[in-house]
Amino acid sequence: MESTAQRRLKAIQGHLVPITHVLDSHVQTSLTASEFFHSQGYSVVLPEKLNTGKWNVYRSVRSPLKLISRFPEHPEIGTLHDNFMHAIEAFKDYNYLGTRVRGDGTVGEYKWMTYGEAGTVRLAIGSGLRHHGLLEGACIGLYFINRPEWLIVDHACSAYSYISVPLYDTLGPDAVKYIVNHADVQAIFCLPHTLNTLLSFLSEIPSVRLVVVVGGIDEHVPSLPSNSQVELISFAKLLSQGHSDLQPFCPPKPEDIATICYTSGTTGTPKGVVLTHGNLIATVAGASLTLKFCPSDIYISYLPLAHIYERANQVMMAYYGVAVGFYQGDNLKLMDDLAALRPTIFCSVPRVYNRIYSGIMNAVQTSGVLRKRLFNAVYNSKKQVIISGRNPSPMWDRLVFNKIKGMLGGRVHFMGSGASPLSPDVMDFLRVCFGCQVIEGYGMTETSCVISCMDKGDNLSGHVGSPNPACEIKLVDVPEMNYTSEDQPYPRGEICVRGPVLFQGYYKDEVQTKEVIDGDGWLHTGDIGLWLPGGRLKIIDRKKNIFKLAQGEYIAPEKIENVYAKCKFVSQCFIYGDSLNSCLVAIVSVDPDVLKDWATSEAIKYENLGHLCNDPRARTAVLTEMDAIGREAQLRGFEFAKSVTLVVEPFTVENDLLTPTFKIKRPQAKAYFAAAISNMYAEISTSDTNPQKML
Repeated sequence: MESTAQRRLKAIQGHLVPITHVLDSHVQTSLTASEFFHSQGYSVVLPEKLNTGKWNVYRSVRSPLKLISRFPEHPEIGTLHDNFMHAIEAFKDYNYLGTRVRGDGTVGEYKWMTYGEAGTVRLAIGSGLRHHGLLEGACIGLYFINRPEWLIVDHACSAYSYISVPLYDTLGPDAVKYIVNHADVQAIFCLPHTLNTLLSFLSEIPSVRLVVVVGGIDEHVPSLPSNSQVELISFAKLLSQGHSDLQPFCPPKPEDIATICYTSGTTGTPKGVVLTHGNLIATVAGASLTLKFCPSDIYISYLPLAHIYERANQVMMAYYGVAVGFYQGDNLKLMDDLAALRPTIFCSVPRVYNRIYSGIMNAVQTSGVLRKRLFNAVYNSKKQVIISGRNPSPMWDRLVFNKIKGMLGGRVHFMGSGASPLSPDVMDFLRVCFGCQVIEGYGMTETSCVISCMDKGDNLSGHVGSPNPACEIKLVDVPEMNYTSEDQPYPRGEICVRGPVLFQGYYKDEVQTKEVIDGDGWLHTGDIGLWLPGGRLKIIDRKKNIFKLAQGEYIAPEKIENVYAKCKFVSQCFIYGDSLNSCLVAIVSVDPDVLKDWATSEAIKYENLGHLCNDPRARTAVLTEMDAIGREAQLRGFEFAKSVTLVVEPFTVENDLLTPTFKIKRPQAKAYFAAAISNMYAEISTSDTNPQKML
């Protein structure tokens, strides 16, 4: 008998027609011919269930009839181990892993390890773990920042069917202890400085049998008490033990667990996202239909490898044989690393791109009238040419933009953005100033990274592209927020995802798994989206991180914070409001240099930066600038911050105001700045009841 899936496929095939026209934003149907097509062809629309007649499921036009689960050109690659074996065979003598940091801690030019050499070290490390009695399925913790050993250990885990468990090096002891115990981690790779954290609670993580110190010297590795059940060795010793006792690979199957990625959310204990080899291959294979790289490319790795964004990037880089250069480990020295490496691929997050934008724009504003006019004229001309789809004149780059390109080394031809929405203004700015392909994507740990991605040649900014060919997307009505699929001119609702990229569930947590995956297999992301013409997805709100003001208006603070991030004074911003108040207030971590320059220009004297932050004139100047930025972004009246508190201290993981993926921990920030928030509302209340103001 024919299955439901087969009947659905046949029915859909009968409806698909070639896309040859550019039409309006709505799906066009004919009751007699039962044909449909979608404008510009970034997505196709299908029915979720044939008997409902509702066409609400979007798929990439690149693969409308079958979701991608393997690389079309290499269908034999089903696991991360297969992917790396392909890389070794195809790119054996090409550069793979590069670092500037020498063994003695000094910094020089980049030195490289080839794909073949990395494969040899991977074999020895995996054999070393087998030598210590770790069996397939054992969880291996990686507790250090980006460096070649991170990827080599991860490759070893794949080759010997171990499960890698990334641990952010910035996580506090309590979170690390929780994850290690929750996942029953048996071996941990760490750096000398993270070793000290581990040793402080070693007796409280009984599953751990082996601790490997990366970058440490044998003589400096401390000895543990004789009654300890844990063996403590250096990475070099494990490597030597593996070389002396090489073991055959124990390759995983696509359905085997590759990793458990713990999401460090804004509240509660971390949740372990279980991802299989098949999940990770599917998400990258789908993205590969849009993104193409080659062995001559160079990628800089500085985004946390514990985050799925960087993890998926690395799977992609290995597939294409790209060279991966690592930063020194210090974000303050990243510009120096970029100058030395001169990468061709640069992936980042809006927080970094916003700082690049505000830094350059501030330099333009203070460069003098003639230079400012030249920049604006050339910028606007080049922007119009790019939007029209034509090739801009190289003369503009020679006049203005080559110096800006030099900030990232001068050779970047691809820029990627993820983790949170990128402002359209900043997107356009990057395209103009860096003269390269700039792609924004959207994803989650629970979807093995990529849910959607912009298509090459799509010059419209302000969206996150069409569905990854490895998944399908639908928008579900959220009536309490007035979002529905019937909204005009664009359908709106909560973004739901289904397909081979979907995680297997939260580790040991069936209850929370059922909260996010419904009975039809859809993951409910909590993000609110709308469909733009052509089937391109735009993120407009967040279902969870919203609150209601006293007058009943719903607020999405992240959207407003992203707007204010473009203010030259603002390094970071936390927007707060609640149902007891009718307006918003803001805590701003200031850009010290910009605020000092402003004070100098205004002839304002101050003792220190903290004193300047408390100066009412500084607060007024910052709020005025924020208001101007808000008007440009067309914020609604109730979305403007009515008062601001300036602080010197940045929001960091260490002071518990940020997650390791740089999202604000809202409950913690509310508690941390409680006094300032209370004072701002008191000031607003006093101002609103001032008799002169009320007249």
